[in-house]
Amino acid sequence: MIFACTSSFAADLAVVEEIVAKCNGDIVTRGDLDHSRKQLIEALRHEGLTGPALEQTLQEQEKNLLRDRIDQLLLVQKGKDLNISVDSEVAKRLAAIQKDSGIADPEKFQDWVKEQAGMPFEDFKSDMKNDLLRQRVIRQEVGERVQIKHDEIEKYYNEHKSEFVREERLFLREIFLSTENKDAAATAAVEKKAKDLVARARKGERFPEMARDNSEASTAKGFGELPPYKKGEVAQNIEDQVWSQPKGHVTDPIRTSNGFLILKVDDHQKAGQAELSEVENEIMEKLYAPRMQPKVRDYLTELRKSAFLEIKADYVDSGAAAGKDTTWIDPAQLKPETITKAEVANQAKHKKLLWAIPIPGTKTKGTSTSQ
Repeated sequence: MIFACTSSFAADLAVVEEIVAKCNGDIVTRGDLDHSRKQLIEALRHEGLTGPALEQTLQEQEKNLLRDRIDQLLLVQKGKDLNISVDSEVAKRLAAIQKDSGIADPEKFQDWVKEQAGMPFEDFKSDMKNDLLRQRVIRQEVGERVQIKHDEIEKYYNEHKSEFVREERLFLREIFLSTENKDAAATAAVEKKAKDLVARARKGERFPEMARDNSEASTAKGFGELPPYKKGEVAQNIEDQVWSQPKGHVTDPIRTSNGFLILKVDDHQKAGQAELSEVENEIMEKLYAPRMQPKVRDYLTELRKSAFLEIKADYVDSGAAAGKDTTWIDPAQLKPETITKAEVANQAKHKKLLWAIPIPGTKTKGTSTSQ
């Protein structure tokens, strides 16, 4: 039975979501692009852009929204093809976020994530997994092939020495333990914990991880790292305990108005021309990024060449592979071949007649040939 769609029924239909691109077994919707655009606007505002400057930058960058979305899908698909697993990294990150939130109950933690991220917990977890997967694919398939030779680093240093003239600066990490709203006994317990942490750090335990796992300061997420300080930028009583100390020095617990502070001297950058050995990693990063970006783009172009891609006519993939046909084919326009009853009958009659036509060089039963 065939059901016809009446005009009144058709009028009640509404497009819930529009698919704008198909990428292998995944799709990109108009909603995906709208969401990406909102994220882009938020990022530009966070950078301090407003008014005409924001509009101009937005116009320049939003043309790549579909490209970026296809890039993401291709990298995740490649990661799965390579059997790359990031489950353990996801678990560690979620555990760290839960620890920072101070919420032990799993269900309450998931509700908190939903509130903070503005999406269901499972979506948040999936996004985190896909992000880590993309990073691993790029690092494994592209990054490991980009090599920076020491001669290149040395050449850059010699040609850009002025970039590496330093002011004296002190680099510190911290662990902070709060005594706020604690009585004398609880404060004593906090002080004991602080002294224990100092002893562990001085025995060689890694300070960054200790800061992450024990510090109650906001810097715990960044392994206790503080911004670099110049002379006079730190409170005098603290500066006196760290400024002249060597790299690796860990202070005794420093009593503050609301807790105990432990500091480690991560580095003490002296004034003047930095040695090559001091800035080698910095130079490597400067040289690495410009080489890496085009290599990643080339890799994504190759993934496009072997992918099934269809893109609607009104949308443009700014990262399209040259010569790749991504023409959108609407399933609604694909019509099956039809045939009438008369044509079927005619074909049957035609087949019967074929049996009556002798094949050259043969004769049918009951007939004879004459010369």
